[in-house]
Amino acid sequence: MTGTLYLCATPIGNLSDMTQRVIDTLGEVDVIAAEDTRNSIKLLNHFEIRTPMTSYHEYNKVEKADQLVSQLLNGKNIALITDAGTPAISDPGEVLVAKCHEAGIPVTSLPGCCACITALTLSGLPTRRFCFEGFLPSEKKEKKLILEELKEETRTIILYEAPHHLKRTLQELYDTVGQRKITLCRELTKKFETVMPTTLEHAIRYYEENEPKGEYVLVLQGKSREEIRQNEQARWEKMSIEEHMAYYEQQGIDRKSAMKLVAADRGVGKREIYQALL
Repeated sequence: MTGTLYLCATPIGNLSDMTQRVIDTLGEVDVIAAEDTRNSIKLLNHFEIRTPMTSYHEYNKVEKADQLVSQLLNGKNIALITDAGTPAISDPGEVLVAKCHEAGIPVTSLPGCCACITALTLSGLPTRRFCFEGFLPSEKKEKKLILEELKEETRTIILYEAPHHLKRTLQELYDTVGQRKITLCRELTKKFETVMPTTLEHAIRYYEENEPKGEYVLVLQGKSREEIRQNEQARWEKMSIEEHMAYYEQQGIDRKSAMKLVAADRGVGKREIYQALL
């Protein structure tokens, strides 16, 4: 029989957030795959867990995943942990999970801390619809592409950022999406937890005078539907009515239906469009 891969969420700061189920599982599996064994040994020692560890991180995620899959197929039970939070979220664990599914190996997740969800619930921004972007790409061309996509995103956006990149990221966000609400969260669940609801413009000014410290979760307001409507309205107003009609007729829409669409776009009656076209 094959073993099982256990995805074990660990605290993001406060050790009291470790669940009893995770503690029990880490003590019962055959091996723990950890992002940084030097960091994780402190956690295991605190809870008196003696299970052997092996390293599994960004730089060995493919070849090491193959080795772990082989052990799982031979009946070993393995727990996967990250430095903090839930494995496989903005984390190399996603590679191992995918390979386990391909090999028919059971995978289960032991829920617990997750920085992005913790920050979202604290942000004061809409939580019904949201998207998680994680860290923006370091490659400039790819980053520009992602930022342009986020510009049109209507859901609340969650990003991660390191302190030495925060000022640049805030400026890039402002240059791309303009003025938006944003909540900056740092040191989540720790003694000096900070949650700062503000705007992009104010955040930029604040960090010109205050040096960023700690890892950040940024919760950014999505594009409002009113802003979308205003942008579309401005687009139509730049066109003449004839050009607006041609826009629809070139798509194969008959003239009567095109007039209805033009009238709706411009917020006027169909008769007004008909009169203008005489």
